[in-house]
Amino acid sequence: MPVVLVVILLIVQFALVFHGRQVADAAAREGARIARSAGTGSGGWQGAAEAKARGIVRAVGPKMLQSVTVRAWQRGDQRGVTVEGDAVAAVPLLPGMSFRITSTFGGPIECFRPDDGTGDCQ
Repeated sequence: MPVVLVVILLIVQFALVFHGRQVADAAAREGARIARSAGTGSGGWQGAAEAKARGIVRAVGPKMLQSVTVRAWQRGDQRGVTVEGDAVAAVPLLPGMSFRITSTFGGPIECFRPDDGTGDCQ
């Protein structure tokens, strides 16, 4: 019976980590969408992208990720969002059982040009 109980707890823990990963992925993906579509000349995109990612975590899985940190980044013409957090533990009494989840999504900054092909990104 103890072996069966341990196996069941491991299955539950795997499911909790998997769901926490899905929450982090959804938050990072939506934050990156905001960051990429802000354009090259607009300021304040970091705050908007991070707020969107935090909102997704609160809406989809507020108890699935703990100690969540959200960071918007830009590297050259790439923008994105990284979401990090700890997955909830099935048995919080076990010491040293921590599952850190990190999810990063990003891509090129969307650039809108006039139809005639002239001008810079707006």
